[in-house]
Amino acid sequence: MDESLVKIRHERSKKDFPELKLEEDEYIEFAFSRARICLLMILLGTFGGLILILLAFLLVLLGQSMIDEMGKNFLFIILFALLGAALLIGLISIRVYHGNKLFVTNKHIIQMVMNTLISTSINIIDLASVEDASFRQDTILQKMLNYGTFRLSTVGDETTYTFKYSDIKPSELKAVTDLITRAKNNKRNKDN
Repeated sequence: MDESLVKIRHERSKKDFPELKLEEDEYIEFAFSRARICLLMILLGTFGGLILILLAFLLVLLGQSMIDEMGKNFLFIILFALLGAALLIGLISIRVYHGNKLFVTNKHIIQMVMNTLISTSINIIDLASVEDASFRQDTILQKMLNYGTFRLSTVGDETTYTFKYSDIKPSELKAVTDLITRAKNNKRNKDN
């Protein structure tokens, strides 16, 4: 590829993804995140929890005098705490969802995994060391909603990296495997 085009793509990648530390002539080929169905499930779960809590508020407000005023106040405190907890869990879940990314550059695969706000990991894998890239769907739901697990196996220590809940398309998987093959061929040519 022309050096000026590489420089332009590098600068664009640095601008679009400032959180990444890219090498001088490295640029982003693909950026993947979790499947949107995960975000939809988070939003539906949070919304469902909020609806249930609001219904409980209504039951307490409209309820006959089965409980005294002090009991109602106690229930309101509990329901407000539950409402706050549901909102907080929903917001944290959305942040964790957005914290999971997979970048394929012209040199590396960079996997950013966030399990909780505290538990995060970043894996940087040299493209030439990837032995196999695959996409797997194990359930009918995954097939229907078009998401699954993207897997990378490396040479040497035989580590397998997985990116769950991914919606990588077959054409994108083919392009990633082509990049891996090209990186291996370039490495072989440099070694010879």
